[in-house]
Amino acid sequence: MKQPPPPRPSATLVFLNRLGTRYLPFADAASATLPLGRLLRLALFQVTVGMALTLLVGTLNRVMIVELGVAAVIVSSMIALPLLMAPFRALVGFRSDVHRSAFGWRRVPYLWFGTLLQFGGFAIMPFALLVLGEGVAPFWMGSAGAALAFFLVGAGAHTVQTAGLALATDLAAPEQRPRVVALLYLFLLVGMILAGLVYALALRDFSPLRLIQLIQGAAVVTVVLNGIALWKQEARDVARAKQISAPVSFREAWKSYTEGGRATRLLVALGLGAVGFSMQEVLLEPFGGEMLGMGVAGTSILTALTAGGAMVAFGISARRLERGADPHRMAAMGALLGVGAFFFILLAGVLTAPVALQVGAALLGLGGGLFLVGTLTAAMNLEVQERNGLAMGAWGAVQATSMGLAVMIGGIIRDGATYLATTGRLGPGFEGAGAGYMIVFQLEIVALFLAMAVLGPMVAHGRNVPADQERKRFGLAELPG
Repeated sequence: MKQPPPPRPSATLVFLNRLGTRYLPFADAASATLPLGRLLRLALFQVTVGMALTLLVGTLNRVMIVELGVAAVIVSSMIALPLLMAPFRALVGFRSDVHRSAFGWRRVPYLWFGTLLQFGGFAIMPFALLVLGEGVAPFWMGSAGAALAFFLVGAGAHTVQTAGLALATDLAAPEQRPRVVALLYLFLLVGMILAGLVYALALRDFSPLRLIQLIQGAAVVTVVLNGIALWKQEARDVARAKQISAPVSFREAWKSYTEGGRATRLLVALGLGAVGFSMQEVLLEPFGGEMLGMGVAGTSILTALTAGGAMVAFGISARRLERGADPHRMAAMGALLGVGAFFFILLAGVLTAPVALQVGAALLGLGGGLFLVGTLTAAMNLEVQERNGLAMGAWGAVQATSMGLAVMIGGIIRDGATYLATTGRLGPGFEGAGAGYMIVFQLEIVALFLAMAVLGPMVAHGRNVPADQERKRFGLAELPG
């Protein structure tokens, strides 16, 4: 009997498919081996990381100082604790590369135990904060509990993100990776934005009970979303579980990864770029309020403009890298846009023009997004002998550590330079309260130019440079035109 022809898809379905692949930059990130549903599930781990970052750096920062009356120096120390884990991300990634389990899994155990670390930190955090703020117990008990909670959440978030990015690199084909990277970091941004809105609404009428409910709710959502994200993502590999391989030390793996100089050069450029984009992280809104007379609503929109610029950058980078653009060139162009952003920010201070500051904030998001996706895609393309975890861990360690140190150093430089300027010790060219801001912004321009200088020899007119002699060059040669 002759088989009937398969049913033709409806015109509406055909139209939606064409609309998605043409206008949505991430609709074609999927493939036969990594379907869109599976990819979207995997991206949920970035949502939980964004939730944790927003809670630690944003919401609890204000709650601890204002509502609970905790000293600012203690709050800043607590927020800085998760940075202690950041340099160990390369080691975590390496351990996930060589991990052996009865099922042959490598990434899933690290994703799960990172999730448990986050849950444990969230579980004790609200009670530790209340003990610290209310003073119902010895001071050291509240401080120790809060420090442990912040450290556990930070360690869990770093572990989850490192293993998740490594798993995404394992699953995605090389031609998919640019779009996958952009999609993952779009989900991180979405998680931060949505979490910020939910936290603001939940704590609008603050009470200790509401704080406990909010943080415990974040713990439950983290476990649920991460469980959905890792479910059936990594196939069981019995052959890998039975395979007996010679043990490789972290030192040997790191030496192999950095051999030839390309990985080292990329990480140096990443560190310089992270410093260039991050020193103003906590200074931009105070700059607008103190120097330009902008209100709270006016300065709050700067964060939205930066986030919007980053979202546009993710879409552009996905399209450009899909069409064969060099990720090193894209990262350098992002740094160049960052330089332009600081030009507008400095101009805003000179002319007292809030519009120039808003343009600069949008360009910061655009340039930072391009730089982020470009360097991460380049790091993904450097994997050697299934060392994706090491590559992603090294990238995350340098990026997170440089960003955290830059934020701290930016605040120190701003305060110190402002004091010297107001006392007249910096000379007639640097006077008034705005001198500290201006010095920080100018140092960020220098850092971004240095990042472009390091990336320059890796671009080589839009292609990767294979020759060892070319890899060793260091300078402004062959910067993106």
